Order: sequence, then structure tokens, then C-alpha cells
Amino acid sequence: MQNSSRIRLTVGWITLFLMGTDLFVVSPLLPFISQEYHISSAITGWMVTTFAVTYAASAPFFGWISDKKGRRYFITLGLSLFVLANILTGLAPSFAWLISSRILAGLAVASITPLIYAIIGDVAPSDRRGAWLSIVVSGHLMALWAGAPVGALLEHFLGWRFVFLAMALMGAILAVINFKAWESIPRVASGRKVIKGNMVRILGSVSVTAIWAISMYTLYVYLGAALYSLNKFTSSEVSLAVTIYGIGAVIGSLTSGQITGRFGEGIISKVTLALLSIVLIVLGGFFSSGGWIYLILFVWALVGYAGFTSYQARLAADFSEHRGTALAWNNTALYIGITLGSVIGSYVVANWGYSLLPYISSGAAAISFFIGMHKLPISRRLEEVK
Repeated sequence: MQNSSRIRLTVGWITLFLMGTDLFVVSPLLPFISQEYHISSAITGWMVTTFAVTYAASAPFFGWISDKKGRRYFITLGLSLFVLANILTGLAPSFAWLISSRILAGLAVASITPLIYAIIGDVAPSDRRGAWLSIVVSGHLMALWAGAPVGALLEHFLGWRFVFLAMALMGAILAVINFKAWESIPRVASGRKVIKGNMVRILGSVSVTAIWAISMYTLYVYLGAALYSLNKFTSSEVSLAVTIYGIGAVIGSLTSGQITGRFGEGIISKVTLALLSIVLIVLGGFFSSGGWIYLILFVWALVGYAGFTSYQARLAADFSEHRGTALAWNNTALYIGITLGSVIGSYVVANWGYSLLPYISSGAAAISFFIGMHKLPISRRLEEVK
């Protein structure tokens, strides 16, 4: 039983690491893709936008259908589409072809990432659910500072197309492994009436994640430019700062999983959201402090992603009968928040400069905390509506 648990956690971790790499590796590859197709970086950036929009729009459907039909086949289907999408990306003869392939990739990842979270929540012991989710979340976060640089390194030696073809190969292997790993997983029964009754509660709950994402990405999207402008950081110093941030995110996620088992998902998610608002104020005060910024960035990521992981565990516990739906909507809320955060950050930078970003982010974290303090009424369980 213990070996089976370790295998499933390992499979979930590696799968989410690959999904994260597929998302984060595009950014360092953009200059080379722009050069090959003779287009601007701004236009090439639509690779990320189309992926994110497709993911956000389709993830709730896959979460809902997996609650009704089971998750194993949709994870396997998603990985098969992932293989096809990355082959098409790697072989794309035109930019239009490339954009189409990234739309397919967004659809594929939408049927994988939230369902991996959900199926881990299904199989984890109730007192270890937070720890299990934190482990697989760390796989996705690891791609932020490990997967993307490795992809950039491969591009240097073999070209950007090889990066996507290599991910397609890994996806094909993982499709087989996932199909086997999630064999004999019982499907959680759910009913249409219960979903209708809980939908308002689910949307209200995931709004916490959307505003949390605004608090993180309003600043993070412009972090490199802000460090260069306010601290006169070199490119290597900016890279070091981002790496330290990424390490803090992974440690925060893993630490959160350990302490939620002791204190509970609800308490940890509330405490970390409150701390996040405070840390961002401190970050604003010390943003141009030179070397101290490294430590504060580490603490920011540590607290921020501890909050994200513990809140996912809270949703998995609160919506046990509709875990796939809730976690899929949570991922959609995450992408909406990231998009809004980048828009807000752009407006703030254009009108007031970089120094105000941490305080705007702190305000968003405070709003997320206050919303998270209140829980909407729970609808009747399935047995009561039958």
C-alpha cells in the first residue's frame, strides 16, 4: 500500500512538472521563435495568451465530466492530446500553425492538471490530503525555476523545436504510466442537483484564488524590470532573484502540506493569506534595499505558495463529492487572476512606476484574506436531495 502511494505521488509530481515546463518554457524561447518567423516578441507572446485562455475556458468542463465519468481516461486522453500538440508545435511551418498547436496544448493541459489535483485528493488519506497535494503542486512549481532553464539549455544546443518534441516524447511515456497508475481508483459519486446547489459556493470559494493570483502576479510579471529599474540589477542578479523566488515557492508548498495535517487546511490558508499581505508591505518598504531583497523575495514566495497549496487542500476537503469541478474552477480562477494581475500591473507601472506594485499586491492579498474568512452555506448532500 505504501509503495502504491509513493508510485502515485511520483507519477502525479512528474506529470505536473511536465505540464509546468510546457507553460513556463515558452517565455525563454520567445526570442528564438520570433527570429525564425520574423515577427515581434509581442506577437509571439500570443502563444502564451491563447494557451492560457483555452485552459481557463475548458478546465471547468473537464473537472465536471471527470466527477461524472471518472478521471483516469480523461488524464490519459489529455496526455495523448498533449503529445499531438507538442509534435505540431515542434513541426510548425508557420506561426498560424504554431498558435493552433498551442490552443490544442491548452485544451490538453486543462484535462490533465486539475484532474491530477483531484485524483490525488481522491486517493489521499483524509489526514494527509494537504501533504499529498503539496507534493504534486511542488512538481508544477519546480518547473518555474528548473524545467524552464533546462528547456532554454536544450534550445542552445538543439534548437527550440527539439524542446517541444522532447516534451511530446515524455508525454507519450507518461500517458502509458498514468493509465496504469490510476487503475482501480473508485469514482466519487455525484449528482446534478448537488452541483447546481453548490455551484454558487464553488465560484465564491475560488474567487479567493483569483484575488490571490492578482496579489502575486501584479508584481511578479514585472519583477525583473522592477529590480533592474529600482535596484540596477544585472541580468545575472535578476536570474538569481527569480531562482530564489522559485525555491521559496517550492519550499512553501511542501511546508504547507506538512503543517496542514497538524493544524488543518482552513487555519493555515487563512494565516498565510494574512501574512502575505504583511510580507508584501515589507517588500515595498525594502524593494530598493539591494541584497536584502533576495531574502524578502524568498519569504514572499514561501508564504504565498504555502497559502495557495493549503487553500487547494481546503477546497478538496470542502467539495469532496465534486472535487474535480471545484479544483478545475480553482485553476480557471488562477489563470483569470494571473491575467488580471498582469493588466493591473501594466496600468500601475505606466501611471505610477514600479515602487507602488508591492502595495497594490498587498491590498489584493488582504481582500483575498477577508473573502476566505467567510464560507458560503453548504448545500444538502446527495442523500438528502434524492
